[in-house]
Amino acid sequence: MDTKDYIGKTITIKIDRAMGSKHPKHGFIYPLNYGYVSDTKSGDGEELDAYLLGVFEPVGEYTGKCIAVITRKDDNDDKLIIVPEDKKYDKNQILALTEFQERFFQPEVVM
Repeated sequence: MDTKDYIGKTITIKIDRAMGSKHPKHGFIYPLNYGYVSDTKSGDGEELDAYLLGVFEPVGEYTGKCIAVITRKDDNDDKLIIVPEDKKYDKNQILALTEFQERFFQPEVVM
């Protein structure tokens, strides 16, 4: 499945980097929940990653709506943007909220 096919769908993600947790190698703190879609494969061979926006507490799993995909011009590791049903974000807001990690790449938000 092309990652853009997830846009508009309700997706359940598992959170392996909860809001407030520390990255195991790079030491930064996650300002949001970050996880993956089980039983998928991304371009990097790992499960498809997802940022969870609009949830302001650490969670272990979440079902929400995919509103966008971050693709990277210099990396083959797309990221889904998952939000609660009642939340909306534009491209600039998405880039600002994911900047803690995406600043190291050349991201593009596809909506």
